[in-house]
Amino acid sequence: MQLSKVTYALVAAGVVGGLATFYQQVDGLAVSPAHAAIQPAAVAPAVIPTAAANLPDFTALVDRVSPAVVNISVRNERKVALDADDDEDAQGDPMREFFKRFGGPTGPQMRPQPTQGMGSGFIVSNDGYIVTNAHVVDDASEVTVKLTDRREFTAKVVGSDKRTDIALIKIDAKDLPALDMSAKPEVKRGEWVIAIGSPFGFESSVSAGVVSGVHRALPNGQMVPFIQTDVAVNPGNSGGPLLNLRGEVVGINTAIISEGRPGNVGVGFAMPINVVRELLPQLRAGKITRGRIGVGIGPIPADAVDEFGLKDRNGAVVLNVAPGGAAAKAGIEPGDVVIAYNGKVIRNRDELVAMVTATRPGTTVPVRIVRDRQERNLNVTVEELDLDAETASQRACNDSGGAPGQPETTSGFGITIGNITPEIAQRLRLNRNTSGAVVLGVEQGGAAARAGLAEGDVIVRVGRENVANATEASREMGRVPSGGTAFLRVLRGGQETFVAVTKE
Repeated sequence: MQLSKVTYALVAAGVVGGLATFYQQVDGLAVSPAHAAIQPAAVAPAVIPTAAANLPDFTALVDRVSPAVVNISVRNERKVALDADDDEDAQGDPMREFFKRFGGPTGPQMRPQPTQGMGSGFIVSNDGYIVTNAHVVDDASEVTVKLTDRREFTAKVVGSDKRTDIALIKIDAKDLPALDMSAKPEVKRGEWVIAIGSPFGFESSVSAGVVSGVHRALPNGQMVPFIQTDVAVNPGNSGGPLLNLRGEVVGINTAIISEGRPGNVGVGFAMPINVVRELLPQLRAGKITRGRIGVGIGPIPADAVDEFGLKDRNGAVVLNVAPGGAAAKAGIEPGDVVIAYNGKVIRNRDELVAMVTATRPGTTVPVRIVRDRQERNLNVTVEELDLDAETASQRACNDSGGAPGQPETTSGFGITIGNITPEIAQRLRLNRNTSGAVVLGVEQGGAAARAGLAEGDVIVRVGRENVANATEASREMGRVPSGGTAFLRVLRGGQETFVAVTKE
């Protein structure tokens, strides 16, 4: 599966190609209050180093936890086009031949074709609730769960969230072993972890490795910080647990980078179990709710820390604000830097996205920002995110057209700007009172192009100064020294956007 590129825009604080092939793809889950009956597996004894190599011995741990890991097989049907030459029943049919030759309203015949899929999962309650990946069970006509004692059950999908690729399924069984979901382990780079699952259908397989990194963002922009490991996980491991040496589940094996190969190359990703735990109650209830504050965000440019008045690159810069949204109502503006959310320091944009989406809609949270080198505190009432209805802002017009007025070239930025004429205002659908400088041309590969400026953008502010026309914009941009950064407030598609351009 090719990862899709996801735009961090108007999702929460901004949130989602083909850099790598991910055979599995997922997101988070959580434990339901109704799971009070969960029977966590007893903590495994300390892993004993072998005398020969001083490496951990996983045998006791695996014996204790593997009975709670299941193999999942699915059956579904997809419709495929059937050519008359391949269909014995269709051969000799004069009407079939007629439509084949001349076309017709019926189009090609379709027939269902059964397909098989596989994956892994793990039991989270002794009465049969099982966590897996959504893509393992979505659109399945039949889901079969096989336990390590060789018993098989037909499972029912209780809840599934394609946006996070997490699902909760249920089998009719009692007194089952369950993995420990109560702990909130702190995952550290370099610690040993093991994966149990069914790679390529080989049931209850064990692989081990170390945590390579934490708080990883995938190229598809999913809204959680993933755990990166060098554990050998492959197709079929999807949905299986990642465990530490205490037998605690630290994540769900989710994705691998394969570089076009059919297997693992030592870079795998797991969904943190803390995310899973928070999501499970909603899956069981059948509805997933996420928070949204209505901003697009981006990382802080490395050369803009001093300009913003920051001590380091921790935080996320607000690129645009949805009109009438939660952030706009709270007074957040493009160019603000969010450094804390609900009392927690923001290290990067991905953390802010995860925090906002995890906030219950209707909750009012304090947000700390930096604006004009000064810290400010604002209160934002989080809205509910509707990802299906969420769309990226569309640029109103890339072709300025009309009379360009007096174009001016901004030295070091690679753009040509001009005044807003009535013709340009009409083509860009600008308000009659809009003032600023319209971008008439962008030098390919130049500073402005690399920063994302495009023809039809209207520069309304440079740094802390509002600009009414091209002359004022050119003057303010000319004051930026070579190697410095110009912070621009840009009107694009009826919405203000923040753009930072480093002068060459």
